[in-house]
Amino acid sequence: MKMYIPARGKNESFARNVIAGFAVDCSPTVGEIGDIKTAVSEAVTNAVVHAYDSEDERNLIEIAADIDEDSVLTVSVRDFGRGIEDVELARQPFFTTKPGEERSGMGFTMIETFMDEMDVVSEPGKGTTVTMKKRIGGDAER
Repeated sequence: MKMYIPARGKNESFARNVIAGFAVDCSPTVGEIGDIKTAVSEAVTNAVVHAYDSEDERNLIEIAADIDEDSVLTVSVRDFGRGIEDVELARQPFFTTKPGEERSGMGFTMIETFMDEMDVVSEPGKGTTVTMKKRIGGDAER
């Protein structure tokens, strides 16, 4: 599944609900759905806030999802914005380029907390792709 959405804050809830709906075929627990929605929300919000200078309708975010035969959900959130100069620094808790904003510097940390794997690939001036993986069926809570 792949979709493109304008990089606007109001589209964050749409994106997370689409991915949660996509994951339903694997019978996730309530906890797993919550984890997935939180991680997608953080990745999309990072793209909206950090990738582009404005919420212009022409600024897009690409969201792709797949579930493999082992019930591992893979979600990638890609922007085509400014990119990240130092990915390792950006992954440190509380590092932010936007000080003073609520939850600043916690996006990648939140994704790592709620998903099994996270990878960030970025090229300055070309954009960033955040790829997240979560095994569905790994929680005991049903």
